[in-house]
This record gives sequence, C-alpha cells and structure tokens, in this order.
Amino acid sequence: MSAPSSPADLYRHSLQLLLDKDIPALVGLWAEDGVMEFPFAPDGWPKRLNDRAAIAAYMRHYPDQIDLHDFPELVIHQTTDPKTIVVEMRGVGRLVKTGSPFDMTYIAVVTVEGGRITSYRDYWNPLAVLEPGAAFTGSNR
Repeated sequence: MSAPSSPADLYRHSLQLLLDKDIPALVGLWAEDGVMEFPFAPDGWPKRLNDRAAIAAYMRHYPDQIDLHDFPELVIHQTTDPKTIVVEMRGVGRLVKTGSPFDMTYIAVVTVEGGRITSYRDYWNPLAVLEPGAAFTGSNR
C-alpha cells in the first residue's frame, strides 16, 4: 500500500491497523513528538501522552483488552485547516477478559503533519470504564 495522502486517508489506515492488531505499525504513524490526549479521562487514567514512546507503552496491550471487529458509522469532517480532521465513529467488538460486547462512540480531533500524526485528542466516554464489571485494565490506565 502506498503512503496515505491525506489526514483522512491516514486515519482510515490507522483504523485498519487497529483492526489488524498491528500496534507497532499503528504507533509508527505518530510523529516522534506526537501527542495523544484524553480530555474526558477519569481520575487515575492518563490525560496526555507526550511522545511516540509513551503512546507505544499505552497501546502495547490494547489487543489483549479489546478485540475490535469494526468501526461502523465512521464520519470524517474536514476543517478549515487542511492538516486537521474531526472524526465521529463507533468501535465495536468484545472485551477479551469477559467476552462482553464492546461498543464505544468516539469523537477525535486529529492533526497530521509530514505524513505523521502530531496531535490526537480522543473524546471517548469515561462512563463506560466506570461501570461495574468494566474489563479495562493494563494499557488503558
């Protein structure tokens, strides 16, 4: 596959890597000093990861936690800044430890420069991890 040519293409590629559970390739899409932020993260969860190494450590065990099957309802909005997109999507699959269904709605603001993600603000629902029996551990904290 040729290198993605736009922020939207790069984002779609990142989702496919997540479905393929290719975390090293996914992390490789970030700039060395890329930032990942979670503005709605509950207490005890990271609010900001400051570089590719921190993002790699956070994502390393993701496939052991969540087995993603699809990203239905993906909508990518262009902004007035050609480097930045706003993404609306749902991630569906199952929680590995319990086998329970996973269904999370996300909004992300993503900036891409030089073919790498430089900023990713992930507005996910923190109530889902605070529910009794939620099976999010390890890389998600």
